[in-house]
Amino acid sequence: MLLEAIYHRPKLNWAYAYDYETLHLRLRTKKNDLTEVYAFVGDKYMWDQSKELIPMSLMISDELFDYWECAYQPPLRRTRYGFLLKSGEEQIWMTENEFTRERPSGPERLFEFPFINPIDVFTPPAWVKEAVFYQIFPERFANGDPSISPKDVLPWGGKPERTNFFGGDLQGVIDHLDHLSELGITGIYFTPLFEATTNHKYDTADYMKIDPHFGDIATVKKLVNACHERGIRVLFDAVFNHAGKTFAPFVDVLEKGEKSRYKDWFHVREYPLQVKDGVPTYDTFAFEPLMPKLNTENPEVKEYLLKVAEFWIKEVGIDGWRLDVANEVDHHFWRDFRKTVKAANPDAYILGEIWHESSGWLQGDQFDAVMNYPFTEAVLDFVVRGTLDAAGFAHAIGKQLSRYPQQASEVAFNLLDSHDTPRLLTLCEGNKAKMKLAALFQFTYGGTPCIYYGDEIGLDGEMDPDSRKCMEWDTDKQDRELFKFYRELIAVRKDLAPLRTGSIRFLIAEAGGSKLAYERKLDGETVLVLLNNYDAGQTFEVSAPGSAWQDRMSGRTYKTESGKLAVKLPSYGYAVLTESK
Repeated sequence: MLLEAIYHRPKLNWAYAYDYETLHLRLRTKKNDLTEVYAFVGDKYMWDQSKELIPMSLMISDELFDYWECAYQPPLRRTRYGFLLKSGEEQIWMTENEFTRERPSGPERLFEFPFINPIDVFTPPAWVKEAVFYQIFPERFANGDPSISPKDVLPWGGKPERTNFFGGDLQGVIDHLDHLSELGITGIYFTPLFEATTNHKYDTADYMKIDPHFGDIATVKKLVNACHERGIRVLFDAVFNHAGKTFAPFVDVLEKGEKSRYKDWFHVREYPLQVKDGVPTYDTFAFEPLMPKLNTENPEVKEYLLKVAEFWIKEVGIDGWRLDVANEVDHHFWRDFRKTVKAANPDAYILGEIWHESSGWLQGDQFDAVMNYPFTEAVLDFVVRGTLDAAGFAHAIGKQLSRYPQQASEVAFNLLDSHDTPRLLTLCEGNKAKMKLAALFQFTYGGTPCIYYGDEIGLDGEMDPDSRKCMEWDTDKQDRELFKFYRELIAVRKDLAPLRTGSIRFLIAEAGGSKLAYERKLDGETVLVLLNNYDAGQTFEVSAPGSAWQDRMSGRTYKTESGKLAVKLPSYGYAVLTESK
């Protein structure tokens, strides 16, 4: 038993309240080292009457560690606890400060979860677990009102550049909501809609005004209402890390320097504001002089931005915010932001743009979720780049799940591409079979999946600006078979609850292998998912109860023999299996 590998903390993702009554306890051990683990729990004020051993199950593994977990409902919302560790005949007890051969005689030296205070319980909006999102880059989605297009607008479908415009607007989105409803979309994430000089709008000029080339507040209200009538939630993009060159307070500082009343709205190192050897004399997004970083510690800045956050929820009825460059803004601001947003709408979804491990933002006091780019990279490494084998992929997913409380993983924003990356079809070098395989995992995994506009009809594109092409609305030029695949995949996800919130266990994920099999379980219902990440057919054999299983994607039925299910899949093939009744 390698004691040095065993780890637990009485906080964060290791000990947390999943709901108002339930604690989740987790323990990390060396991979394949322990055979049994128990949580030794009880109420510290009546230890002898309440103490008990709770079996812990192997939740997930990565390349180095096993992660054990149990759910426990303390009768009075508080508990002291330790762990009993077994490896064959060997056993040892773990307290807060030591490993010991003797069972702890009392609760004094055990870990403690003092009390489940309801206000501290991290409770993301439940609707997100059921949602399927669609990302729209408004300038390139559809031109519904040519009268408000920029004066230098180009014909729809031309080559995208960083500085050109094609006239996409909010009326264009309204005109094409049937497309989203047919696909099965229940949430839209819009990149910024506020007034700005660029086509991407991440250089905000006025946070209280819809860009006039997109429409106005009446148009956006019409859009949000139309979406809500269809059961589609709406997420706005907030750029609170930085503003744009035409943001009035920044213009004032440019003109007046240290005499500007807004000088403390920004992080200025030297006056006048200028660029020296490629580096601005004030903090910016990256080194972009046209995107000055806001000082969110300044009371006036904070008050202004929090009013923005509240206004669009109350006035227009949006369902949440996606937060740009969220990791570069101070945690104090995000804590106040959450209080403001949840006061305006307790069911609002707060999504941070963070590309790395994000547990510091996912404790219930800041974001509900982050854009799950570690998930993105793992799927691309396995299916597209071929740099991970099946075992490596399972380990990457296991590591990701171990890092966050379960409720954070249940609403994680799982994407495969976006306006900031090459398109999925291009990453797959035009191989639509690989593209489908990647999407198949995305939609049979927990969290909320998001489709980047146009992926569903075969839009391709290299890195920005090429990934921001105009949406193709000529059905003769759309890949309708790909659209049908996405529509059916979304329908299967909606129909099978284990795919949304069930547990996951990898059944086949071998080192050097290209076959992946996993089960999703919820309330006694099991779904088996098989993926053949290889350019030739392969046969899968998994243990399965019952007499027959049906592939919900193809409709084909497979018979079990001696408790085994054998399924032959073609190259880059897949199956989503449920037991035939």
